[in-house]
Amino acid sequence: MVILPELVLLAGALALFLVSLDTTPSKQAAKSVAIVFGIATFVATLLSFQAQGTLFYGVYEVDQYSQLFKVMIGFSLSLLLILGQNLKGISPSVRPEYYLFLFLSVLGLMMLVSSVELLAIFISLELSSFALYLLVPMRDDRTGIRVQMEAGMKYILFGVMATGFMLYGMSYLFGLTGTTYLKNILAFLAQGNLQPAVVVAVLMILGGFFYKLAVFPMHFWVPDVYQGASNETTGFIATIPKFGAVALLIRFLIVPTGQSPFLIELMAVLALCSMFYGNLSALVQKDIKRMLGFSGIAHAGFILLGLLTLNSEGYGVAIYYIAGYVLMNLACFLVISNVSQQGENLCVEDFNGLYKRQPVLAFVLAVGLFGLAGIPPFVGFMGKFMILTSALRADHLVVVCLAAINTAIAIYYYLSVVKAVYTADPGENPPVTVHPVIQLTGIVLVMAITLLGALPAKFVDFASTVVQTLL
Repeated sequence: MVILPELVLLAGALALFLVSLDTTPSKQAAKSVAIVFGIATFVATLLSFQAQGTLFYGVYEVDQYSQLFKVMIGFSLSLLLILGQNLKGISPSVRPEYYLFLFLSVLGLMMLVSSVELLAIFISLELSSFALYLLVPMRDDRTGIRVQMEAGMKYILFGVMATGFMLYGMSYLFGLTGTTYLKNILAFLAQGNLQPAVVVAVLMILGGFFYKLAVFPMHFWVPDVYQGASNETTGFIATIPKFGAVALLIRFLIVPTGQSPFLIELMAVLALCSMFYGNLSALVQKDIKRMLGFSGIAHAGFILLGLLTLNSEGYGVAIYYIAGYVLMNLACFLVISNVSQQGENLCVEDFNGLYKRQPVLAFVLAVGLFGLAGIPPFVGFMGKFMILTSALRADHLVVVCLAAINTAIAIYYYLSVVKAVYTADPGENPPVTVHPVIQLTGIVLVMAITLLGALPAKFVDFASTVVQTLL
């Protein structure tokens, strides 16, 4: 069935809704339902990987491109549900609703990667976004953090602003092209019809996509939302929605950027601004989630750099990069969620001597941070290397040199955390006890990060082949 993953997610959301109706729900009921349906969603994405079809009068297209992203979303959702199964930062009374909104947000992302019409894109994006807006203020006050409401307000206000820009750009594009279907719009743009009004419309639409990816200057919500949301919610915001943003950008940029040098130059500037702003800001952060938030802005710049190559190889490398980035972030948030005793925020000092307190988590965190820093043999190194190589072949020499400088800057703050983990004395930090399933999940993430870094060719070749179907 072409929409099997979406149906499984919807069934999971309905099941969680029924659990939420119980006035005295079991503490395990919502978690068990969520994990079962999360794993079932991943299995459904594998079973329907070869499915192809067009639904709803051509606005919803199921092909290998969309299915590849759905597999990655399903796999990441399963890992996220397992690593955050204790939900220390969420009050037990609202956990069914928390899982419900989480599933609805993922459903929106699944729909987003298959949407090939402007209104379908808008509806899918809003379903994903509004469910996610509700997750941020659901943090338990008992964690001692009082900024979740402020973070939730900032998230929704910036999101509404970005949505307004995007919707206004879509209306402009519809008025100029007379269609809302991406194929027809891209065919119109391929003819060289890039008058200033079209460029403005495209930029406004890209603004909405950049918000999801946290690209400069649509990044201002990131550090405060990362800090204010619970650790589990931040882990979700930092990972799975990035797949939807990259999928949309590739669909939307295949033709317009190739026809407009101005758009190419603008995106190159935004990529560099994202890298420098994110890395320089991360240097002075003590809160680990704020640090990862600013580093996410920098990594968004690298993704844009891959998209500027204007060929299927570059797009394939961008997909490879975002897959690796999500895995590395999941590894980091697995450790953060389990080292945090009551769901509180953690500073770098809280990881002092972690290798003595919990060796497995220390190793998982080190691998995740080494990968994010771009140190071999992990996926982060190969991702950055291939991104820079593709950009160099596309004659972006200056951008590549500046991006290489940013890679060196990032090593400092990533390795400062590893230094605290392995060289600092534990002090008063308590031992960390975790369930064997969590440790096994961490080992799986380490293996995935290492294998994907050591054997990137097959993934990149397949991703590039899939992207060619859109050209």
